[in-house]
Amino acid sequence: MDGISYIYGGVSRLGQLETRLGMGRLGDRMSPDRPMTADEVKRTSFKDLLLGGLGEVNMMQQRADQAVEKLMTGGEIGTAEVLTAVQKADIAFKMMMQMRNKFVQAYQEIQGIRV
Repeated sequence: MDGISYIYGGVSRLGQLETRLGMGRLGDRMSPDRPMTADEVKRTSFKDLLLGGLGEVNMMQQRADQAVEKLMTGGEIGTAEVLTAVQKADIAFKMMMQMRNKFVQAYQEIQGIRV
């Protein structure tokens, strides 16, 4: 299995990972309310950080969907709150896509190196 397939395989198993690790074991540590300490970052693998970040983006998307649904069904939610949730999810998704593009670019560059 090449690196790209491995990454996409990890993304497709994100739901299983969230369930198994209680939001990737990073759910508590990667809270926007409490940044990770330097020691926590050192003890966390790159894979866990990446999958935890993907989980956060996924949760933001779900919150935005729920907020829009609540607004459309007449729930008690303000339009400003809905727009904020949608914008947060959009920005997080765009950042994730840029990170993915950089990872793919780096992988292709490494793949092109002749040994």
